[in-house]
Amino acid sequence: MSQHDRTLTYTPRSTHAGEVPFEPGELFFTRTDKRGVIISGNQVFQRVSGYELSELKGAPHKLVRHPDMPKGVFHLKWERLGQDKKMVAYVKNRSKDGRFYWVIAITWPTEEGYLSVRAKPLSDMRDKMEVLYKSLLAAEQNDGVTAAQSSERLLDAVRGMGFHDYDAFMGHVLRLEMLENARATGTAPTAVLQRYFAMSDTIRDLGAEVEGLVEVIRAIRTVPMNMRILASRLENVGGPISAISVNYSQMLEEMTTWIKEFSEGPNCTFARIKGAILQGQFLVCAADMQSRMSTLFAEDIKVAEDKSTLLEDKQMLEREAEVFHNEAQESLKRIETEVRRLSRSVLDMKRYVTGLSSTRMMCKIESASLGGSDTALNGIVEQLDERQNEIERRLARVVELNSNIQGHSAMLRSMS
Repeated sequence: MSQHDRTLTYTPRSTHAGEVPFEPGELFFTRTDKRGVIISGNQVFQRVSGYELSELKGAPHKLVRHPDMPKGVFHLKWERLGQDKKMVAYVKNRSKDGRFYWVIAITWPTEEGYLSVRAKPLSDMRDKMEVLYKSLLAAEQNDGVTAAQSSERLLDAVRGMGFHDYDAFMGHVLRLEMLENARATGTAPTAVLQRYFAMSDTIRDLGAEVEGLVEVIRAIRTVPMNMRILASRLENVGGPISAISVNYSQMLEEMTTWIKEFSEGPNCTFARIKGAILQGQFLVCAADMQSRMSTLFAEDIKVAEDKSTLLEDKQMLEREAEVFHNEAQESLKRIETEVRRLSRSVLDMKRYVTGLSSTRMMCKIESASLGGSDTALNGIVEQLDERQNEIERRLARVVELNSNIQGHSAMLRSMS
């Protein structure tokens, strides 16, 4: 059953004692100045936090900070915002009456200050982060860990989950929460979101195929040595096999270099493609939340005595959504550039595979010339047959997956 199936029934997370309830379709909004002082907030934020707008305006946003939150999360937040970066985090807040509520919050800088849109977190990732937060908080309170050190521990934990950096984590969790939100509200992600989600799945599968290629090449690196040992044992008739081993070793080195350039290091081809996809995914998810938030402002505007601030907030969100959309288009350009580069790179790998085919054929010829009596050489030929078939299969899959990404990016280009 597809995770996008709109017939799925949402099972709400049980509300804990002391937790403020609110619906999956509801979104929070706040606007603060550069010091983090609240300028405005929507009706949902006022209702769930338990504060009137008059109490919120002019107050620092930490008014709703819950003591269960480790300082390291906020240290990372302000560090990223200070670098003009966006921040996504799971946050446990405290309402005026002492109860709590969790949000998944997107915060980003503007010329005037900071904007933040928050939704109800519904995925299992929130539970994982809650466990992590408890560990970080305990270290801060009991072990003298500073906020900066706690922030580094948070980043280390994120990397331990398999994310290259915090940006990759942000793109992943926003996707998780948007899918769960769509399921809970009986809606479907937009066509743009679904294309990005499909690309994200595809790059994950592509990474698995490349890991498989690495393992195959590692497994056959002993073949040249075995050939040389066999050639020395055969003495006078082993010359051709020795020459074949040299050629084979050179081709393996070239393939190993290709694999390293493609898959190793933060600036490798795979990392650049994956990073561009996750960045684009994050941006379109954030833009979608901003657009939905600006739409929901209509309800606030209907009942507001002073509509001017709300209208200003709504217009600002719409402008910011457009900015995020434009940034996503730049990520799409990077995706298209990298997949074209990968297509050209795969041609090199195919030439190496053709060379392996020639080597395998020469081994078969030598095996036949020895009357097929040498079981060691027969074993090498069988190993080459098996491993090369796997290399060709995985490489064909890489080409297919790369083409899939190209197809999705072309469709996204046509939607813009």
